[in-house]
Amino acid sequence: METQVLDAIEAIRPALQVDGGDIRVVNYNEAEGVLDVELLGACGGCPMSTMTLKAGIERILKDRVDGLTEVRALGIDFDAA
Repeated sequence: METQVLDAIEAIRPALQVDGGDIRVVNYNEAEGVLDVELLGACGGCPMSTMTLKAGIERILKDRVDGLTEVRALGIDFDAA
């Protein structure tokens, strides 16, 4: 499953990089199906980042990763230590 996550992230990454951003996997809880990511560069401070995360990144990852139920981003959906 981790391979599916990383392959899907690599497929998404070029679209983010075109706009000066990037994405980094922080944690993947396979048992809960929750992926925590960090949006970097321009994506980190973009006012559209929530839409990018939910309507783009999460939708694509759910289609490509078996068992994935949610994608959360640092500073957007949860507070990670």
